[in-house]
Amino acid sequence: MNRNLYSLLAAHFPQDKTAACMILPNGRVWTYGDVERASARIAHLIVALGLQPGDRVAAQVEKTPEALVLYLAALRAGMVFLPLNPAYQRHELEYFLLDAKPGLFVCRPQARALAAELAAQAGVPHVLELDDGGRGSLIDAAAPHADRFDTVARSADNLAAILYTSGTTGRSKGAMLSHGNLAHNAKTLHKYWHFQPGDVLLHMLPIFHVHGLFVACHCALMNGSAMFFEPKFDAARAMELLPQSTVMMGVPTFYVRLLQEPSFGREACRSMRLFISGSAPLLKETFDEFKSRTGHTILERYGMTEGGMFTSNPYEGERRGGTVGFPLPGTALRIVGAGNTAIRRGSVGNIQVKGDNVFVGYWGMPEKTKEEFTPDGFFKTGDVGSWDADGYVVISGRSKDLVITGGLNVYPKEIEELIDAMPGVVESAVIGLPHPDFGEAVTAVVVRQKNAEGRALTESGIIAAIKDQLANFKVPKWVYLVDELPRNAMGKVQKNILRQEYSPTRR
Repeated sequence: MNRNLYSLLAAHFPQDKTAACMILPNGRVWTYGDVERASARIAHLIVALGLQPGDRVAAQVEKTPEALVLYLAALRAGMVFLPLNPAYQRHELEYFLLDAKPGLFVCRPQARALAAELAAQAGVPHVLELDDGGRGSLIDAAAPHADRFDTVARSADNLAAILYTSGTTGRSKGAMLSHGNLAHNAKTLHKYWHFQPGDVLLHMLPIFHVHGLFVACHCALMNGSAMFFEPKFDAARAMELLPQSTVMMGVPTFYVRLLQEPSFGREACRSMRLFISGSAPLLKETFDEFKSRTGHTILERYGMTEGGMFTSNPYEGERRGGTVGFPLPGTALRIVGAGNTAIRRGSVGNIQVKGDNVFVGYWGMPEKTKEEFTPDGFFKTGDVGSWDADGYVVISGRSKDLVITGGLNVYPKEIEELIDAMPGVVESAVIGLPHPDFGEAVTAVVVRQKNAEGRALTESGIIAAIKDQLANFKVPKWVYLVDELPRNAMGKVQKNILRQEYSPTRR
């Protein structure tokens, strides 16, 4: 049996291949037949370039139907897909290409010179282009190829994708996800969230990470549904499309901004059956106001790059604000104390998970992989939380000091190293502070030298100095200049004290 994820998805495509798959802002429709034919042509091209099953295909492009088709083509050809945030800059791309060594790198035309330079340095043999309108050398090169392709056989254990995730150390880790991992999560979520005939998904998420590419797209494709495939979130545009949709997936920012629309309410949501939120904590105030305004209760769930979704509030039954629901079918979740010891219900501990959806390991990091799993096979998420009295999971925070802003992961060390290298800086600490729009705002607390260079430092100057070196979502929104950082008896910076000191409620 072919366990290639594409085979699973395609088995659920509508029999009528003229059915809509993606509806674009200009009204153009990509049918399921269009998707099958276009992905076949690109799959043939990938094979013709000499790539072998298991080789990596990296893509740093904007959200277009062709970008999604490229992912499906990579699956069909037996390759390992590596989506990259278009905001990544030179030093980030350099690391990813050197680490993953893809056989093909697809970039935007305006980044071609940099892509070619870094590809040559990393030994990447092929670079093709895909622009923001879905055109480019990738499409031109695929055009002459046949529009039928026999999907390459893969086992459940074969890799399907590598997604780079962040930690507290400076080096990004490539989470390896197998066809079996992704298939398990797709089937579970499709069933758990009660996808049904006639569903239409409002898709305003990016497709370079788990939420938009795997959770949203896989559910729609597994259901043979149409998606309003929007390039990004826009509250006014969402208001136009909600009456024609039945399901929406978003990050908390989306729901905050919808609630800022004066006319947003029950009428706009009249055809909706489900709103799902994830990638960052949903404030209880947002949860409550949304329910009051629309009559709909947002379903919050919890997961991460290393395994897709782990928990979800129920489709039927109480969706409890401030919680992420129950472990999903097929996922074992436990909350433990030091040394993986059991703790009593209500106590905060370390969250660990196990299941067929949990990733294979970190690319090229066998020791790190071993370190992140317990002897009995549970993955240490790095998150801390508790069970409430009724068995709902409550997330308290992250033991790994990760900052999640707008649903995107940021690791502090990378930013701290850039700031620490600036003239006039003694040291810095980067933290996440609550933000009503982004969930968390990247914040830098900087110790300045007691000299002219130190006195010359300003918030705007520090931001300007690092802005061109980082993706925009990593650039601090707030910078505080101080004389020293709080430390414990062992000399470790106490970031918990910084979060309290600079909390928005105290500003």
